[in-house]
Amino acid sequence: MSAVFKREFKAYFTSPIGWIYLAVFFFFAGFYYYAGTVVSATATITPVFNAMQTIVMFLIPILTMRLFSEDKKQKTDQLLLTAPVGLTGAIFGKLLAAYAVYCIGFSVTLIYAFVTESFGAIEWSVFFSNFVGILLLGLALISIGAFISSLTENQVIAAIGGFGVMIGLTLVDVLASVVPWEWLSALIKKISFNTRFSDFSQGILNFADIIFFLSVFAVFVFLTVRVFEKKRWS
Repeated sequence: MSAVFKREFKAYFTSPIGWIYLAVFFFFAGFYYYAGTVVSATATITPVFNAMQTIVMFLIPILTMRLFSEDKKQKTDQLLLTAPVGLTGAIFGKLLAAYAVYCIGFSVTLIYAFVTESFGAIEWSVFFSNFVGILLLGLALISIGAFISSLTENQVIAAIGGFGVMIGLTLVDVLASVVPWEWLSALIKKISFNTRFSDFSQGILNFADIIFFLSVFAVFVFLTVRVFEKKRWS
């Protein structure tokens, strides 16, 4: 798995994808830190996390569009089926490479936190819960993007499909608000990524929210494995 991880991680920075992702990420993170923390003179990084929660939904398809579609295009996806670490291990290696780039982006919030602390007492418990929440959110979103990438050999289609799903995820709360039946509205909110993240942004580590994001990750990893297993037996 480590060999797959190293190869994929390196590929992000031998191509423009990793650099473009981080450049756009750092631009928006810096903007929201300045607008939400520096200008308002508050000792909190929560505005950055709240804003970036939405921004990464549209950035992650850039990270995941090539994960499997490139292999399918180059006809090297068969190597996943014969990898020494096994199919699941190879898929995990690819996912972790994308996740590592994602984490590099959010590492900048640690710098923001220490800078903010030098000007006023920051609520570290709230920062920690935000950080945990954003890491779990990324894990879930990357698994979704990877699954979409496994369905096509065209990176552009994988990216467009990813954007479409991410837009759908951001509209779940809107759907919940217009549904006339309260029981259905409550049910829809339970699968809302925004609603699930809201507790983290308030400094609350809710076990149900943690399980939700981990479950989404597990489900889409399973589905991705099934895509390649189906090809093995076809």
